[in-house]
Amino acid sequence: MPEFLMKIISFVLGIITSISMSMSSLTALINKSNFEVASSFDQVVYEDQLVPEKDSDGNWTFYTDRDLKILQLTDVHIGGGIMSVKKDKMALNAVAAMLTAEKPDLVVITGDLVYPVPFQAGTFNNGISTDMVITLLEKLGVYYTICFGNHDSELYSDYTREQLADKYANPDLKYSLFQKGPEDVDGYGNQVIKVKNSKGIVTNAFFTLDSHSYVDGDFLGVQWKYDNIHENQIEWYKECVLAIDAANKAIDPDCPMFTSLCFFHIPLEEFGIAWQEYKANGYKDTENVKHFAGGYYEKDEKSYCGVYSDNFFETALELGSTKGIFCGHDHENNASVEYKGIRLTYGMSIDYLAYTGISKKGAQRGCTVISLSADGELSVSLENYYQDKYVSKYEKEKVSTDR
Repeated sequence: MPEFLMKIISFVLGIITSISMSMSSLTALINKSNFEVASSFDQVVYEDQLVPEKDSDGNWTFYTDRDLKILQLTDVHIGGGIMSVKKDKMALNAVAAMLTAEKPDLVVITGDLVYPVPFQAGTFNNGISTDMVITLLEKLGVYYTICFGNHDSELYSDYTREQLADKYANPDLKYSLFQKGPEDVDGYGNQVIKVKNSKGIVTNAFFTLDSHSYVDGDFLGVQWKYDNIHENQIEWYKECVLAIDAANKAIDPDCPMFTSLCFFHIPLEEFGIAWQEYKANGYKDTENVKHFAGGYYEKDEKSYCGVYSDNFFETALELGSTKGIFCGHDHENNASVEYKGIRLTYGMSIDYLAYTGISKKGAQRGCTVISLSADGELSVSLENYYQDKYVSKYEKEKVSTDR
């Protein structure tokens, strides 16, 4: 980045820091009201809520023979500052409404839960917004885990990624299944959550990975140079898949490969490759691509993936376990397509804050409902928040749902 640009950015951040510090008392008072909102929702009522347990290998495990419902949320973007108060309330309300209606067995939030960008949120404090999200999820009583996005911990944020990971991994939390992951694997939140049947065989597994933030000196993310899944994470994922398969075959030598799903924030380059192939064919299915729902609505129908290639997708194809990969990051994109046999899905975003004017839009806002049967059959549904099925405690804002 040019030196003069760094000086300008540093100067602006310095001014915002001074303003933020001078208004800290008012910010604390306003955030108190948002914490009250986060605590105001009733606990989700289940007829038969599955309660996960720690397996012998230390991984959280659901023991069941029935189908599972997973809810993907992404890009919640809680600002936690004086400038984002109203939009934070909207986001909290939307999350609560969807979880209350869907009653999922597990919620996976694929990054950018918080957005401590001072010129939009009015604060550098990503800790208070993280606490707000945790307060909401614990009050709702739904089991959840998260992947970190590029905005959760910025270079200028008050809390590091590791410190935020400690918050989510707090053993006093009743519903958080987040684990920091192996120390010798890059990032925080690389974990696997398993599903075991009554025979002790793993039928399904959910992998979450840290897709990191920025690379090549783009410390503030202004050049949109995003990172990729790292090689040691791919090796960890491969080792986990092979170990689970080996344990299954020790019980039943004829046991087929279990079904897994993968969740992270920044999309793989295959998300863009698949859509461009579909687009080049006149928005019709190809030999490699099958379209199920949604579209690419970012400028030029672009996917803002990592700037380098990685072999995560190729590894998933080789192993034959992963049937679906779910990401966030690009708030307007919400397509779900199958590429070479693996379902690639952009989650419906929540964001009211980050994109200019996005609080007035509603077509992209919602959740992704994933149904997974014990025999590995996958069903994905993109659910818009402005459907009648989502009854909010607080009145929904007026938005346009036209594209």
